[in-house]
Amino acid sequence: MRRREFISLLGGAAAAWPLAARAQQSAMPVIGFLNSQSPDGFIEPLRGFRQGLKDAGFIEGENVAIVYRWAENHMDRLPVLAAELVRRQVAVITTMGSAPALEAKAATMAIPIVFNVGDDPVRVGLVASLARPGGNLTGINFFASELAAKRLELLRELVPAATRVAVLVNPTEATITESTLRDVAAAARGMGLQIQVLNVNSSREINAAFATFVQERPDALFVGGGPFFTARRVQLVQLAARHAVPAIYPQRQDAEIGGLMSYGASVTDAWRQVGVYTGRILIACAHLTAVPTLRRRAA
Repeated sequence: MRRREFISLLGGAAAAWPLAARAQQSAMPVIGFLNSQSPDGFIEPLRGFRQGLKDAGFIEGENVAIVYRWAENHMDRLPVLAAELVRRQVAVITTMGSAPALEAKAATMAIPIVFNVGDDPVRVGLVASLARPGGNLTGINFFASELAAKRLELLRELVPAATRVAVLVNPTEATITESTLRDVAAAARGMGLQIQVLNVNSSREINAAFATFVQERPDALFVGGGPFFTARRVQLVQLAARHAVPAIYPQRQDAEIGGLMSYGASVTDAWRQVGVYTGRILIACAHLTAVPTLRRRAA
């Protein structure tokens, strides 16, 4: 079984969730969508999510509603947004990234949560194990942090004369950043590379980081993973081209829009899987709350 599909949503798993999570009766079920970024950078992932819902039999606005909560890169807003979705009594919460998933987990033990993360969900504390996740969480691990060392290796193969590599990370996505820097630092030592870590948390800071390349001229650029960089991939690709710095990115979509090279899974496809899982949960909960129709026997 592949890790990105490590949790199957069976009726038995749904039956383990508290009855409070099945409160959607005859009304249209509502999905809570919790994200640390803004909707502008998630057009393609959202398209994948809606396609997954459609594959499971749900179309937004027809037989399912979605309540969106975007933190706009203000991570301190996530607890409040998660609490809003819980008060709304949504049928299921979907999240992108470790931080939103952890905040949703802290906010409710009754509502099912479907996460989409690029880090090990066991290591970050989302589930107990891959085989038996337990609790009210399930989801997708699309491999991002685990591939950091491999991405640096591929970048070195592309630029064999490189000695200095700039590494872009987002400090507010602490879990992804810590694991990325740990693996990249270890891999860089083995290859004899010097790394320059650049912390960015906004479009302005990304511009400022690239502005330093004029004087410092790194030999190559390593772009970290996470929702922040997913939302700003167009800006990153354009700036790398403008400054003529060879760069490697964590997602296939980065290369599809003009990035030099990427190594990683398709986030859009991962979101399609999240949509499928979410739809299965809605179906399971609907079956569990259904009341058999009483029939009168003919006299």
